[in-house]
Amino acid sequence: MKILVTGGLGYIGSHTCVELLKEGYEVVVIDNLSNAKEEVKDKIKEITGKNIKFYLGDMIDENLLDKIFTEEKIDAVIDFAAYKAVGESVQKPVEYYTNNISTVLVLLKEMKKHNVKKLVFSSSATVYGNPEHVPIKETDKTGGTTNPYGTSKLFVEQILKDLYKSDNAWDIAILRYFNPIGAHQSGLIGEEPNGIPANLMPYIAKVASKELECLSVFGNDYPTKDGTGVRDYIHVVDLAKGHIKALEKLEREQAGLYIYNLGTGIGYSVLDIINAFEKVNQVKVNYKIAERRPGDIAECYSDPTKAKQELGWEAKLTIEDMCKDAYNFILKNKNN
Repeated sequence: MKILVTGGLGYIGSHTCVELLKEGYEVVVIDNLSNAKEEVKDKIKEITGKNIKFYLGDMIDENLLDKIFTEEKIDAVIDFAAYKAVGESVQKPVEYYTNNISTVLVLLKEMKKHNVKKLVFSSSATVYGNPEHVPIKETDKTGGTTNPYGTSKLFVEQILKDLYKSDNAWDIAILRYFNPIGAHQSGLIGEEPNGIPANLMPYIAKVASKELECLSVFGNDYPTKDGTGVRDYIHVVDLAKGHIKALEKLEREQAGLYIYNLGTGIGYSVLDIINAFEKVNQVKVNYKIAERRPGDIAECYSDPTKAKQELGWEAKLTIEDMCKDAYNFILKNKNN
């Protein structure tokens, strides 16, 4: 099978490309490099010994997508082409809605035109808003999102549900991620955002390696065990493997629309992560308490039972693995 991976040189996309190649899939990537580097494709080859076919460009470019579908004979798509920083989305709502929704609409139009109807969509636990209870199941209420990033994912989920209702030949897996962190064990690929990191783990790692001075912990007055926000952190390699399992389901079964939480089912606070990072890496992480960020919630972690039962997938790697691999990646790439 030949898989188009949109945003495939980004953090989660690149790890998924590695797992796809390891499982024998052919991989075609489109990425505009807004939050990725072209050299990642060479790192993917170094890890797997296999090449990806890379197209530089924007998902909004219908002509480019048409060319890719025509020339490459794509069998299925995994879509990662979204902006993903919660805090930034509150500051840049128009940019987030434009990118995260428009790109999907163009993609779906081209997929329909070329009769490619298998899609794995990268969604988010933010679609649950401020959850009524934890752990969160797929059947729990969505909506009441607290930031434009989450709302954009919710909108796209609705678009995909409406699409499937209109044409049952579509085969769609919606994967609601919790909080991916860590890096490939080789240290060759990991989370390397352009500019100042918006996510917790790369910021911690850069403070630990002295690239940044101090981590801001946004809020210590949430109704949690230590006052800091609690999240379900999942190793990015486990998350990538979840996409392979979802793709296998789309290949194996009759067309349908499926929704899965991808998480560990364990909630860790920000201070838990800092403490685990310090312990496993034997380093000090300077941090200060700052005001809460708009759009953040107190607690969010998954019930991943459905993915285990239906996909045969579960997270294997520990919080210690996540902290060790994230720091290893930063140290290996510090001067690049």
